[in-house]
Amino acid sequence: MNRKYIPLVVTLFIFNFISSQELILKKGVILDSIIVKDSVQESFSLYLPTKFEDKGKWPVLFVFDTNGKGRQAMAMFREVAEKENYILASSNNINDTISISKNVQIAGRMIAKVNSILPMHKNRVYTAGFSAGGRLANLMPVFFKDIEGTITAGASLANIELLTTKNPFYFIGIVGKEDFNYTSLLTQEKILNRYKFPNNIFVFDGGQVWPESKYLQKALRFFTLSAMAKGNVVTDSIYIKQAFKEDADLINQLKKDKKLLLADRAISEMLEIYRKHINTDSLKTVQKNLKKDKLYRSLSRNEKAAFFKEDLLKEDYVYYLEEDVYTYNYNNLGWWNYQVAELNKFIYGDSKIEKQMGKRLHAYLNALIEDNFEIVKAEKTIDDEALIFLSMLKTITEPKNYEYYLNVISLSSKYEDYGTARFYLEEAFKKGFKEKEKLDKLEHTALLRITPEYNKLMTKYLDAARYRTTDE
Repeated sequence: MNRKYIPLVVTLFIFNFISSQELILKKGVILDSIIVKDSVQESFSLYLPTKFEDKGKWPVLFVFDTNGKGRQAMAMFREVAEKENYILASSNNINDTISISKNVQIAGRMIAKVNSILPMHKNRVYTAGFSAGGRLANLMPVFFKDIEGTITAGASLANIELLTTKNPFYFIGIVGKEDFNYTSLLTQEKILNRYKFPNNIFVFDGGQVWPESKYLQKALRFFTLSAMAKGNVVTDSIYIKQAFKEDADLINQLKKDKKLLLADRAISEMLEIYRKHINTDSLKTVQKNLKKDKLYRSLSRNEKAAFFKEDLLKEDYVYYLEEDVYTYNYNNLGWWNYQVAELNKFIYGDSKIEKQMGKRLHAYLNALIEDNFEIVKAEKTIDDEALIFLSMLKTITEPKNYEYYLNVISLSSKYEDYGTARFYLEEAFKKGFKEKEKLDKLEHTALLRITPEYNKLMTKYLDAARYRTTDE
């Protein structure tokens, strides 16, 4: 029999003295629902690289997902964790519906469990996450002093005010140029440098999406290089040489693709980590020559101009949204509609830098409105009028999200404003909404649904009137 077709399944037996049970942990596969302890209803997913052995000390990356989908989030790191020999673990109970303090406690119990059953390297414990999971991940080193570093993708630092020079950790941010967190991370980078926190910001072309695996692997590689520099792991000259070559190849590709600003950023990040291991004079020369390039200088000027314009527009959005929500200024919806039209000019224009700016601003505006939703909903007495205004605004900034049309229809009907309800119903229909079942179950709309005008709209757009109407 040809041995290459035999599936390789290696099993590790570990005795847990606390629960007096034997855990069977397989290498090379993601294991679901490992119980944290019998007394709590919590579990986590685990991945052991195929080279794992129950001896020595191993780096661990704890991956956070605030939707309780630990396995899916961890799967994004599986390939690179295998290449870089990292253990992965992710809680199945972390969730954005519970408080930060409870999430931190859940994370703490998971970390303690992993430490009790696996030979975890105490100086090589890291966290990672995307978006809200990324913000939670970069909070962990604040509460757990033994966490060495964190990878935050598609998000910024959760709370700058919690940083302290007494507990510096290694921060790696990965962000797309169309992500509204991009400019925030650039600002936070300066603060991290001032606090002397080791940090790198990896930038790619794209929006708020999981980055390609090459950026995730680069992050784990930088953690390993940092551990070598600190003496927490034996220096491997072959590993350093290969890592440097792969990172240099990426820069050469960026230069070839005329992505000179990204190339400059990548060179700066390389200099920061590799100067501790090898002579980087040749890399400095490459960067110096790059900055003399006419195209580079033009792109740099244009991006700085876009940043300035972006800051001004953000200030306008924050000021006018606060005023409009407080005063229920429906008359200003036209101004907001104009702002979105202007953003679309950027997004669909010819300038790549302005396209990126437009997409960042559009995402920022949506996030700002959503934050205001959360603020209103958190009040002891919920302000329905404010929710109606915010929902109307959302139909402008996110016209294909029908939930906000339904919000307006429901809340307007609650106060017997059926004219507004019918207007937004027809607007939803015009945008493509067709889910009659949702309308039938929509709160506060019982009286609306028996009006002739409502049924005419149902007949016109869905051919599904609940009651027949006749014209006299």
